[in-house]
Amino acid sequence: MEYIQNYQTLWFFLILILFIGYSVLDGFDLGIGALLPFLGKSREEKDILINSIGPVWDGNEVWLITGGGALFAAFPHAYATAFSGFYLAMMLVLFALIFRAVSMEFRAYDEPRALIWEKAFIAGSALATVLFGVALGNVIYGVPLDDQMEFTGNFFTLLRPVPLLFGITGLAAVLLQGATYAVMKTEGELQKRSFRAVGILTVVNIVTAVIYFFTLVVTFDDMVTNWVFYLGVLFTMLWLSAIFFSVRHQNESAPFWESSFALMGLWLVAAAVHFPNLIKADNDPLLSLTIYNSSTGLQTLKVMSVIALVGMPMVLAYTIFVYRIFKGKAKASMHY
Repeated sequence: MEYIQNYQTLWFFLILILFIGYSVLDGFDLGIGALLPFLGKSREEKDILINSIGPVWDGNEVWLITGGGALFAAFPHAYATAFSGFYLAMMLVLFALIFRAVSMEFRAYDEPRALIWEKAFIAGSALATVLFGVALGNVIYGVPLDDQMEFTGNFFTLLRPVPLLFGITGLAAVLLQGATYAVMKTEGELQKRSFRAVGILTVVNIVTAVIYFFTLVVTFDDMVTNWVFYLGVLFTMLWLSAIFFSVRHQNESAPFWESSFALMGLWLVAAAVHFPNLIKADNDPLLSLTIYNSSTGLQTLKVMSVIALVGMPMVLAYTIFVYRIFKGKAKASMHY
C-alpha cells in the first residue's frame, strides 16, 4: 500500500508541474490578449503584441493538453467527475480558447470584420482565464458530490464567492504575466506603456494575493500550521515586491521572470491547501476524491512514470529551443 502511495503522490506533483507550466507559459499570451485594448493604441501596436505570441501560443497549450491527459491516466475518477460535473463551464472554456485562436488568423485576413475578431480575441483570452481560476477554486473549496463520486450541483453552484476570488486572482496574475512579457518583447512608446501597466498590475496582484491568502486561512483552519502554505505566501510576496525594483531600473527581462515565480507561489499555496485532495466534497469530507481513492492501478502509474522520465525533459528542451529561436523584439510585419 505504501508503495503505490508513493506513485500517487508523485503524480499529484507531476500534474501540478504541468499545470504550473501551462499557467506560466499560456498565461502571458492570455494576458496579452486581455490587455490588447489597453496596451495597443494603434493597429500597428496591436499587431506587434499579437505577433509577440504568434510563434509560441499553440505550443504553450500543449502543457494543458498533457496535464489533462495525465490527470485522465493517473486519476480517472477525478477526471470523470470534473469533466462531467463542470461540463458547461468546460465547454465555455473550450469555445473561448477556440475563438481566441481563430480570431488571430481571421483578424489578419478578414479586414472588413477585423474589429469583431479583435474583440473575440480579447474576450476569449479574458473569459478562459477567469473560468480556469473558478474551476480551480471549486475543486479546492469543494463541490457537492454523491456516493457515486458524481457532481450534484449545477453551473451556478460553481459561481460562489470563494471560487470567484480564485478566478479574479488568476486573472490579475495572468494580466501581470502579459504586461511583463510585453515589456520584454516591445520597444518605444509601447514598451513604456507596458512598464506602466506592470507597475499598476503589481499593486493589484499584491492586493488580490493578500485577500486570497487571508480567505484560505479563514476557510481552512489547518492552514495556520501548514508551513508549505507560509512558504508559498513568502515566495509570492517576495517576487511581487522584486518587480518594483526591476521596473524602477527599467529592466526588460527580470519582471517577466519575477511575475512567473510569483505565479508559481500562488500555485504552491493552492497545493498546500489541497493536497492530497483532487476534488473536495463540501457536503461530506468522506466523499472527497483524493489521490488515494481515485487513482488508476500501480502498473499504470509505473509505466506513466517511465514515460514521464523520458518525455518531460524532452518537452522542456523543446520549449527552451523554441523560445531561443524566437527571442528578440516583435515587429508589426511578422506573420505566423
